[in-house]
Amino acid sequence: MLLTLPDILSPEDLRQARQALARAPWVDGRESAGSQAREAKNNQQLPHDCEAAQAIRNLVLRGLDHNPRFFSAALPLKVFTPRINRYGGPANAYGNHIDNAVRVLPDGQRVRTDISCTVFLNDPADYDGGELVVADTYGEHRIKLPAGHAVIYPGTSLHQVRPVTRGERLACFFWVQSMVRSDEQRRLLFDLDMNLLALRQRHGETPETTALTGTYHNLLRQWADT
Repeated sequence: MLLTLPDILSPEDLRQARQALARAPWVDGRESAGSQAREAKNNQQLPHDCEAAQAIRNLVLRGLDHNPRFFSAALPLKVFTPRINRYGGPANAYGNHIDNAVRVLPDGQRVRTDISCTVFLNDPADYDGGELVVADTYGEHRIKLPAGHAVIYPGTSLHQVRPVTRGERLACFFWVQSMVRSDEQRRLLFDLDMNLLALRQRHGETPETTALTGTYHNLLRQWADT
């Protein structure tokens, strides 16, 4: 499931992120790539433990915690530590690749990359190119969102970031291990949850919505791994 999530970061969050980025110590992004991805990767990243990375990471995680649509779509069990990258100048693209299936946190804990997420930190008018291109059975999807918006998509997807030909593209990216491994099952649960929400807004709580809520939780109980 490919899904956009508006306003993960507020205008104030973005102001704080810009302040942090103004003093950011960028390094070669290939340092964190796997052997296959390293050949395609040409960007810059913030060191994991630098002050700017920590500040932006906290803003993003707080935004996700307050976003019920993210929780409904991702059903997160673990979130890999968000990282920040930059595309522009000679380090301006990331060719076609598929992310590693498992990432390791600094404490040694493993995170299965069921879902990939990108949070855009600056606006499309700030740069040319830089589209995130995600391929699936329906073709290629080109994503370039306003600052503060996010996109999630299956970690199994072939994807790339097109060359940035003007300005800089700034983003935060991370992976989620979901309680529900199957993308198809997550999509069914998300659709059921969103339609239940719409029915409650239109009709209030009814015997039918109560019954369907039970169906939702019984499916989640059957499919979830906690």
